[in-house]
Amino acid sequence: MDNLFSRKYTIQGIFLVVCLILVGKLFYMQVVSDKYFLLSNSNVLRKIYTFPARGVIYDRKGKILVQNEPVYDLMVIPNQVKPFDTLVLCNIIGIDMPGFKKRFNKAVAQSRYQPSAFEKQLSVQTYAALQEKLSSFKGFLVQGRTVRHYPDSIAGQFFGYVKEVTQKDIDNNNGYYRPGDYIGKAGVERQYNEALRGERGVINMLYDARNVPQGSYLEGKFDTLARSGEKVVSSLDMEIQRLGEELMQNKVGSIVAIEPSTGEVLAFVSSPGYDPNKMVGRQQGNNYMEIFGQANRPFLVRPISGYYSPGSAFKPLDALIGLQEGVIDPETTFYCPGAYWAGNHKVKCEHVDGNISLRRGLARSCNTYASYVFERLLTQKKYKSQKVAYDEWQKKVRKFGLGSKLGIDMPFERKGTLFTAEEYTKWYGKYWGYTTIISLGIGQGEINTTPLQMANIMAIIANKGYYIKPHLIKSIGDKKMINKDYVHKNYVGIDQGHFDPVIDGMQEAVNSPWGTALASRIPNIMMCGKTGTVQNPHGKNHSVFIGFAPRDNPKIAIAVIVENAGYGSSYAAPIASYLTEKYLTDSVSTGRLAQMEWMKKQNMLPEIPKPKVKVLAKTTDTLLNKNTKPTDKENLPATKSNLPPVISKPVEVKSNLPTTISITANKLKKTGSTK
Repeated sequence: MDNLFSRKYTIQGIFLVVCLILVGKLFYMQVVSDKYFLLSNSNVLRKIYTFPARGVIYDRKGKILVQNEPVYDLMVIPNQVKPFDTLVLCNIIGIDMPGFKKRFNKAVAQSRYQPSAFEKQLSVQTYAALQEKLSSFKGFLVQGRTVRHYPDSIAGQFFGYVKEVTQKDIDNNNGYYRPGDYIGKAGVERQYNEALRGERGVINMLYDARNVPQGSYLEGKFDTLARSGEKVVSSLDMEIQRLGEELMQNKVGSIVAIEPSTGEVLAFVSSPGYDPNKMVGRQQGNNYMEIFGQANRPFLVRPISGYYSPGSAFKPLDALIGLQEGVIDPETTFYCPGAYWAGNHKVKCEHVDGNISLRRGLARSCNTYASYVFERLLTQKKYKSQKVAYDEWQKKVRKFGLGSKLGIDMPFERKGTLFTAEEYTKWYGKYWGYTTIISLGIGQGEINTTPLQMANIMAIIANKGYYIKPHLIKSIGDKKMINKDYVHKNYVGIDQGHFDPVIDGMQEAVNSPWGTALASRIPNIMMCGKTGTVQNPHGKNHSVFIGFAPRDNPKIAIAVIVENAGYGSSYAAPIASYLTEKYLTDSVSTGRLAQMEWMKKQNMLPEIPKPKVKVLAKTTDTLLNKNTKPTDKENLPATKSNLPPVISKPVEVKSNLPTTISITANKLKKTGSTK
């Protein structure tokens, strides 16, 4: 009997506990927690995502380069749409009825119950007109966001652009993005997207039966605020950036200027450029295709992706290696009769210089002197073969940042071209030596560099032995964060004492009567530089100048490339001098202003080749007799028997320094600019 009563009380106790739990849960659901209330009222309570303003970008002097402007997206929830006058809505937002149906069907396909974009980036004026009528369009709501605005309308390749995310972007970002969000797609906007994008917020908005918002639920208790992107300070000096773009109008090429002591990029000009504002707004897609279709490829970021043979601009680097290796000293003299012979390969020199040493050799840009230095480097007795000597040489060249990416904070940097001995063996076979690749000694042949790499070489010489990785951003956020790689000194393995004689030669190139870079001379500023005339297999040679200033305590290192402009002294050198003077003195000398304005107006754009039209001519006999077969060799398909013979004797190819290099035609490899 006791056991029976015991079981009875146990069962009653269990029921009592269960009842208490249920009552407590019910009390929690109805009084304490709003979770189920929110779920049950999802038809009138909507999550409105607030998009953060992307971070503002400044130049090195604090000038705003990129800011934000408000726009509005019209969203639709298809399941909540009721019959309304569609024509009124179409007139307000500027679309036609077929466009309305297309947009609405797309929204239905995406989701009947979740908001999706119906029309994006409405202006403030359109939003104001829409807001007055919005209560008539049930199921439609407006969502605010910002878009980029570039006040100066320059530096398009530097900034890049922002575009709507693709499914791949959504998949690769751990669920951060949703359809309709925007992401940096190129330039700094892409490289620093995570810092610039900020964090989106959420507003739980109450709507009444007429689709009119009543405010945030419980005064925003469950809302989260959007956090704007970080402030980003760039290294650009917008004054010389603007001047650089003006000087490069109607020209193809690039300008890169670096502050040697910090590695900060002062100017980053890629020409032709484009207005970054064209990549914003509702016409972005059309503008993109228009720019993409232009002949000289404005979207190509030439400072880091354009390939150019360095030409004579390479000679100071090779001279430094020669000094370090001990194969020459500043007084070592070679005789220049107007050419250098390496076997049956002839490197023509522009001048007959006679006996010439390092300083004058650089000032006169003597190809004979440079070729002898290269010969001595590759015939050192301490190496068992010239192939081994070449491999050691190219390793030393790579320390200057050639043949590999420098690691600038910009996407899609290219590494340039510099072959290893193994690659040459695959190309030429076992039997090759310094005579085969003598063109490298004057910066030609199988070597390509980017304008950024050329400017970095000048920064190394200005610093007398080291460089800091070039970078475009000085700091991020209020804490002024910066990547540690952009403060580290990278030494190139050349003793500091070897730089002065090379700098002497570069100073003489600009400031002596016999120098090749007189056009880069600046009043009251000691500029050190080197011109180059770079071979272009597609047309007229490229004009190149590299240099730094002032000689003591250098503040700027610069590289200028103007495609199809001929000698380095004609266009590249004066352009570099105007930018350097502007940066150092904040003005250009009065006596040089007329020259500078003349330079801005020069058009060096290459002619667009006309498409070849094949004309199929038929003779009267052919028209009368369909069985007639062509017997002329030019009408036969290409076979071994009717192809032109392979030229095996040496042929002379005009160099861009200008020189004449004799090489075997069946070993000829095209070099020059990748357009």
